[in-house]
Amino acid sequence: MGTLPELGRWLLYLGLGLAGLGLILMLAGRVPWLGHLPGDVRFERGGFSCFAPLGTSLLLSLILTVVLNVVIRLLNR
Repeated sequence: MGTLPELGRWLLYLGLGLAGLGLILMLAGRVPWLGHLPGDVRFERGGFSCFAPLGTSLLLSLILTVVLNVVIRLLNR
């Protein structure tokens, strides 16, 4: 990062990325099956609860991998 315009551009990209992530997190609450997939593990004992969304993490990882590969292929043209 040598110049101020380049730094400003990176800060703009970072801000847009964070805004996009916030939008995704807001919309994720409206998907009823997200967090209730097979493989999502929940333990509750007394006053202790633990939730491990393994199935949801696997599905999101697969979707993001496909989307990012498509974006990278489109940008390399």
